[in-house]
Formats: sequence, C-alpha cells, structure tokens
Amino acid sequence: MLSKNIKILAVGDIVGMGAVEYLKKNMWNIRSELGVDAVIANGENACDIRGIGTSEAGDLLNSGIDLITSGNHIWGRRDIYSFLEEESRILRPANYPPSAPGVGHSIINVEGYKVLCINVQGTVFLDPLDNPFLAVERILSAEAGRYDFSLLDIHAEATSEKVAMGLCFDGRINIIWGTHTHVQTADERILPNGTGYITDLGMTGPQNGILGAEPDPIIEKFKTQMPQRFSVVEGETVLCGAVFEIDPASKRCVSVKRIKTG
Repeated sequence: MLSKNIKILAVGDIVGMGAVEYLKKNMWNIRSELGVDAVIANGENACDIRGIGTSEAGDLLNSGIDLITSGNHIWGRRDIYSFLEEESRILRPANYPPSAPGVGHSIINVEGYKVLCINVQGTVFLDPLDNPFLAVERILSAEAGRYDFSLLDIHAEATSEKVAMGLCFDGRINIIWGTHTHVQTADERILPNGTGYITDLGMTGPQNGILGAEPDPIIEKFKTQMPQRFSVVEGETVLCGAVFEIDPASKRCVSVKRIKTG
C-alpha cells in the first residue's frame, strides 16, 4: 500500500502581536480542520511590523508551527540573533553573508519523511545580497541525498523574480512560494514538472489597514515623502496561505489550494 499524501500548510507573513495571539489560540484547530501534517510560516513581522523577538518566535513554534521563515526584517529585534544561532527551526535568508547569525536552510521530519526547507531573499528592489538562485543551487548540492522532499520560501518584492525562481527549480524543489508583499496572489498552480507554486501567500494579520499597518501614516508618507512612524492596525486577524499536497510515490505536488480564514 502506498503511503498517504503529505499536506503542508504555508502561512503568509505574520504581522503584529495580535496575529501571534490568534495563532497561539487557533493553530492546532486549523491544522486539524485542514488535515495538514506540517506548518511553515513567515514570521519576520511578528513584532509590530518589523522583526520578530525570541518570545514571539518561541510562541509561534509552540503554537503548532513547525518552522519559521523570514526575510529582510529578520534583523529588526536584536534579541533574535542568539535565538537564530540556537534554534534551527527559524531561518534567515540563506543568501545573507555567512557571518550573519543563523542558517538559511534546515531539514525537518514530517510523517517520517525528511523535508528540506530553504529560505532566500530576492535582490530586485531589495538589498544586494548574494544571488538567490545560486544560493539555492549550493544548498541543493550540499544536501543531495539527505532529504525526501523540499520546499522554498522566496522572500522578494518583484513578481518576476518569484516566478523565475519557480520555473528555474520546477521539478527539483517540490513546493515553492513567495512572501513579502503581503497580498495573496491568485496564481496557485502545479508547474509543468510537478512543483506546487504560488507567487505570494499573502498576510496573516489585520486586514483593514495597509499591509497590516495603520493607514494614516502611510498615506501621509505617500503625500509628503516625510518619515512617519508605522504601527499595526487593529482589527480582526485573517490567516492567508496555501495548502500543498505531495504524492510520495511520484514525488510530485498534486494539489495547491489558497486559503484565507479568520
């Protein structure tokens, strides 16, 4: 008898402490309702827009989230630096310099399978880091033979860079999703060689602001170009993400479903 399919929930950028509390209360129920075997979440905005602290990271990992990915805001809270060194279940983008705290990939156990989780940051309209495509190539080469399935969070501004990443590694990485722009895209699909893909998971947090933030300061910045202080907007939390289903026999992703739940 063939093994059952593996279902993985990818959760879009977690914004604010309200979202952390929501996940602490609801993540295990969401896992059960969706029937998923693992949850991967981008947590870089868990602390009031920019950064994630040790306490928040610990809360998320205890809430039913198996691994946290991140991006350019990972360095917003200095207390996370030592946590990144000690805990392999939280990643910073792999294409930061090797001297940066933490690691950019990790292997976790999911239903007896070894799943390679990779996190890279795009370079279009963002910091000029190492080439993310080459960084992924190096990780796949270094970890060859040590994992059963693989997934990738490409944290990037440009849609084209995310799509290019998907097509470049189609059939070589089982699941690829984008994060960072906080707006869920409607392009979830199975790529020609069997990789499950979506350009952006969207945001997990309050939906009645601008990308999770109070709108007035952002509108004022657009109008005046003057610095403003941003803060998380209040309101009901909505979880955005996608559920990917992998067939262990064919090692292909057989289903991608966008989700939005509050």
